Amino acid sequence: MKRTLGRSGIEVPAVGMGCWAIGGPLIMAGAQAGWGIVDDAESTRAIHAALELGAGFFDTAANYGAGHSERILGQALEGRRDQAVIATKVGHKVDEAGKRVDFYGTTEADSDVAAHLRADLESSLRRLQTDYVDVYLLHVWGLSIERALEARDVFEDLVREGKIRTYGWSTDRTDAIAAFSTGPGCGVLEQELNVFTGNAELTALAEKLNLGNINRAPLGMGVLTGKITPETRFRDGDVRQKVDWFAGIKDGRANQEWLDDLESIRGILTSNGRTLAQGALAWIWGRSPNTVPIPGFRTVAQVEENAKAMEFGPLTPDQMAEIDRILGR
Repeated sequence: MKRTLGRSGIEVPAVGMGCWAIGGPLIMAGAQAGWGIVDDAESTRAIHAALELGAGFFDTAANYGAGHSERILGQALEGRRDQAVIATKVGHKVDEAGKRVDFYGTTEADSDVAAHLRADLESSLRRLQTDYVDVYLLHVWGLSIERALEARDVFEDLVREGKIRTYGWSTDRTDAIAAFSTGPGCGVLEQELNVFTGNAELTALAEKLNLGNINRAPLGMGVLTGKITPETRFRDGDVRQKVDWFAGIKDGRANQEWLDDLESIRGILTSNGRTLAQGALAWIWGRSPNTVPIPGFRTVAQVEENAKAMEFGPLTPDQMAEIDRILGR
């Protein structure tokens, strides 16, 4: 099952692999922003499994593990780069040795990404062991549009030079995407989207402008897999212990309203033998022809489950409508 990343023309598997969790611990802007200790050998096996299962679209970032995610991905893809599509992101000062990441500038909105973009790309290319990336994403959610447009000029130069194939912005702000995507080399956006959350206006804009719509948190940081219960406690170093910006987790626990709503639509999501996670991915494919979810992974088993969702395909229009009816929207 394939999808095209909008007007970029880049063909990718319908499900990608989010590489935040395999980066390991880091401190970002003074706060814990990793998913705890990782097993690099298992991460490598999982990346290889994704390739073998036809799910070789990997979404990473310079700040994931303060460069560690990119390094592990690059090592795992050695000799197999042509089998993968790589998206990575830029927007932070990365201290690999200290496992720390900070914004360029006093505040997120004022971060001067444009001044550092070229050097940061070269650092990412070295860690990834490649001479180009397929998708390069601006990774400062609240950056001012003025600053973003300064960076966009550099992105355009990088497309012309063959260093990147396309670019976009990882933000849920519709006005920001509308302004930023006017560059001819801009082919994608990245937004939070799952069965319970997402900016509908931005999803519609992606269709109107034919932008590939890469989807963060498609499994609700794990809540939509059915494997997290009201009793679940996240381990030390896991960003989910304190993730006040994400609606699915409150005070270190799964949002009970989400769990209740998930139970109410369980029968639809698990239709035809799907797992809950596979049903959540199927909902995203049914939501828009432009969407490509990128569930995170730490293990081979997670990769296998997520890749298998492609065998079932999207939910039907009737199933999508029934979910809306049950959830009252």
